[in-house]
Amino acid sequence: MLIKTDELGIPRFTNKDLVDMIYSGHVDKCHVVLCDPSDNVDKFNAAMREQYLPELKQYIPLDVEQKDFDTALQSEWFMPDEYKELDIVRFLNNRELTYEQRDRVREELHEFTERGMLPLLRYMCYLVDFMRENNIVWGVGRGSSVASYVLYLIGVHKIDSIQYDLDWTEFLR
Repeated sequence: MLIKTDELGIPRFTNKDLVDMIYSGHVDKCHVVLCDPSDNVDKFNAAMREQYLPELKQYIPLDVEQKDFDTALQSEWFMPDEYKELDIVRFLNNRELTYEQRDRVREELHEFTERGMLPLLRYMCYLVDFMRENNIVWGVGRGSSVASYVLYLIGVHKIDSIQYDLDWTEFLR
């Protein structure tokens, strides 16, 4: 099933999607479904009440800008204060880097800053440290993220994008 989302990335499902979920044995997942405003879920909710199962909530679009929505969600991330206050620029520039590597870091950080993504980089530092400390294995890297040298330095992936001449702009498309 192809999940449809609104402009904020919140999943939306139609009545047909709900029926498909029920017939495929996933009725237990239906309580997390947000329906289109045009869908009438009253019949479905009546059947759910008869079975003592959770009812669906009607989808209500949020009247908020994408940036404000992202900021609100970021405020909910669990992250120790030391990472919230991490100077990510200093963290990355405190390494022994060649001129080419330093230039690449500067270019990428400029774009991350312009897009308001420094909190994401701080969180990625925390996440990588947490996984290392707890012996949690994560993948080598995949998709466009391996084009970012900054993510390589943080440890999110193990692909040196400079060595393989990967275009870092692919990641931030």
